[in-house]
Amino acid sequence: MNGPYEDKGWRKEAPPLQGRGLGWGLSVEQLRRLHALAAEMRRNPTEPEKRLWRNLSNGQLGGHEFRRQSVIGCFIADFLCPQRALIVEVDGDTHDETKDRIRDDILGCRGYRIVRITNGDVMRNLDGVLRHLLIVLGQTPRRWNKPHPNPSPEGEGLRTESNAQN
Repeated sequence: MNGPYEDKGWRKEAPPLQGRGLGWGLSVEQLRRLHALAAEMRRNPTEPEKRLWRNLSNGQLGGHEFRRQSVIGCFIADFLCPQRALIVEVDGDTHDETKDRIRDDILGCRGYRIVRITNGDVMRNLDGVLRHLLIVLGQTPRRWNKPHPNPSPEGEGLRTESNAQN
């Protein structure tokens, strides 16, 4: 493959990079590194992340499913509820607020809602954090409740006793 989008890490069976569509524009090698970093972060969570994960895993928070250290484009989200497109970030004492704002804007334009929680809040007020997350989840619409744009012409919906006789 020659041209301005040549990518040395690109696999032979992968589609060409020309045009790159509306995606994140990452190479296979960049994605591989991101996923490896996310896996490492899952193996070595901070203490606040451990505590919060114990309450988010297995649908424990109101039945909402979460993933931890989830790759979204060129970012890694601490916690992601895919059904609500909700990202929960646990911020330590040192973080770059300008970078966070840019990241949040980019993810927000992609339809994600971001909630930032401090390490201190998780460590000292976990119940309050969980209550806050439940409120936010209740205010955030389900991501995939929209009707399919091309419904099947067959079936015309569910058969019930009342419409089965017609």
